[in-house]
Amino acid sequence: MTILTGWLQRFTILNADAPKSPWGNGPTGNSGGDGGPRNPWAVPPGGPRGGTKPTALDEFLRRARGTGGGGGGNGGGFSGLPGAPNVRSLWLIGVGIVLAVWILFTSFHQIGPQQRGVVTFFGAYSGTLEPGIRLTLPAPFNAVTKVDVQQIVTDDFPATQGGGENLILTSDQNIIDLAYSVRWQIVNAQDYAFQIADPRETVRATAESAMRAAIATTTLDDAIGSGRAVVEARVQQMMQEVLDSYNAGVRIQGVSIKQSTAPEAVIDDFKAVSAAQQAAVGNINAARGYAAQTLAYAQGEATSFDKVYEQYRLAPEVTRRRMYYETMEGVLAKSDKTIIEAPGVVPYLPLNGAAARRLPDAAPEATPAPARQPAPATGAGQ
Repeated sequence: MTILTGWLQRFTILNADAPKSPWGNGPTGNSGGDGGPRNPWAVPPGGPRGGTKPTALDEFLRRARGTGGGGGGNGGGFSGLPGAPNVRSLWLIGVGIVLAVWILFTSFHQIGPQQRGVVTFFGAYSGTLEPGIRLTLPAPFNAVTKVDVQQIVTDDFPATQGGGENLILTSDQNIIDLAYSVRWQIVNAQDYAFQIADPRETVRATAESAMRAAIATTTLDDAIGSGRAVVEARVQQMMQEVLDSYNAGVRIQGVSIKQSTAPEAVIDDFKAVSAAQQAAVGNINAARGYAAQTLAYAQGEATSFDKVYEQYRLAPEVTRRRMYYETMEGVLAKSDKTIIEAPGVVPYLPLNGAAARRLPDAAPEATPAPARQPAPATGAGQ
């Protein structure tokens, strides 16, 4: 305790010997209480001299500090400035602008010529808007869903180009790879928006089901050949019936089969079978043509024979001789002929044929025929 008291006395002595401040008795004094000079930056003891009023800048700074939460005033802000609105007025103006924008963008609706607007009141259907600029209650009271009723939507199966095989079983236990497309259009905006949760997927599922049902009753040859048009018509009819039962508000415009081939794994064998079938059909057609030609010839011969028979019944001897002459004419016309008379043999020269067989440089010389024995007395022979 004695040591602590000694140190305090030393500190007091050192502090008394410190140099005085030029503005007062202490080192940092602010007033000249002992008659010394006064600090020129300090406020006089009696307050500001002459009652000087704060400037506009001082008032602005004070208001700004009050707005930041550090002071009072009339609510802070710039309300103290001449002609400036108070905070309540600014809030009212901002709220009015927000309300105006909200009503403008949620109450006025532009419906295109190809569109219909489905209006709901808190989620329940309340009407349909025709094309033009229409007015409804603002959201969330009314909501408008625009539906395009003129666009033709095309769905491809498979969904993407080269998206894999679409294998379907035919009625004759064959499998084909089928690619087709379905075109449909919205005809009732209300039903389209409310009756089905996912109309696009519903149409696709209906198309696949109808196509598989139609191919299941069709043979392979019809599915890849002339029966494709019949399959398309059946699928369109079946789809429309199913969607009408759902009240989907959709009309099927058409179904088009773009490709119907065998699966890739058996495409070579399928082509060989197809070629064999085409060859078989060609042979059958050729046989039928030959049969028809032969039958027509036989019918012609029978008709000719009937005519000859009628003539034979009228004149048997004349008809018999005429038939003999016609037969001999047909036989002798294709062979060389020799006429034999007694007492020798005279060759018959076919002048018409000899001119054709004659050499161009020299004519053949006539060779006398060798003498032969006289013919028997029975007459001429052949």
